[in-house]
Amino acid sequence: MFIYKHCRCRSISKQEDILLVAAENTLKLLAVPARVRLLLLLSRGAHCVCDLMTHTKMSQTLVSHHLADLMSGGLVTNKRNGKYIDYSLTARGKRIILLIRTIT
Repeated sequence: MFIYKHCRCRSISKQEDILLVAAENTLKLLAVPARVRLLLLLSRGAHCVCDLMTHTKMSQTLVSHHLADLMSGGLVTNKRNGKYIDYSLTARGKRIILLIRTIT
């Protein structure tokens, strides 16, 4: 890659590279409209899979798959409530919702 002699840019630092990878992974999660829909529903409060299925018209396996992806991204957490498991936003998930609402 050719860089002009007067260019004052520096290479991306290791810390910036880590931030870029984290941002890329989060944006990949948000690139799927169904996941954003689930996040918006969870922003209203905790829901079980059966409630999310009703609201989204998605199958149980698809809702569970998207929730697993959102959990692996640190946006959603779960808690057992009797025979059900309730899903809710993490602090990071709540910040993402604020960002989504800000840019839309």
